Amino acid sequence: MLDYHDREWGVPVHDDRRLFEFLVLEGAQAGLSWMTILRKREAYRRAFKDFDPTAVARLREAAVARLMATSAIVRNQRKIESAVRNARVVRAIVAEQGSFDRYVWSFVGGRPRRNAWKTMGEIPAQTAGSVALSKDLITRGANFVGPTICYAFMQATGLVNDHLVGCFRYREV
Repeated sequence: MLDYHDREWGVPVHDDRRLFEFLVLEGAQAGLSWMTILRKREAYRRAFKDFDPTAVARLREAAVARLMATSAIVRNQRKIESAVRNARVVRAIVAEQGSFDRYVWSFVGGRPRRNAWKTMGEIPAQTAGSVALSKDLITRGANFVGPTICYAFMQATGLVNDHLVGCFRYREV
């Protein structure tokens, strides 16, 4: 977890595949610890075609059934089906807006929102921005993208800087 925090969490991401990866992983994390998902991350990359939305969007029932038998990932049918469904939504967004990157960053005006939290207790579970992103994704047909999941996604991908002001990463990212 420390390595993830120190190297990756909160760093602005502008790659469509990486953004899709975090969308899938944050949805898979619902009800579980983030450490559980990080430990399974490489297996998720293999299972979900290195998070290529086009390849994931093509997965059918037989592939979902095979993934349900893969103990290296979270074997929750709704979450696996959600990854496929959300890949189709991401592809539609890319067709409409040119990139998933452009779409998600539009919810923060194209630049990271820099918060100034002093304690962990100040950090909200969701914000108006995550509610708006969630609502739009759901309207487009996505699922496992509630406001709390969307806020975790925004934090992880650097759309918001929620490192505490006393954290060395606060100024770095």
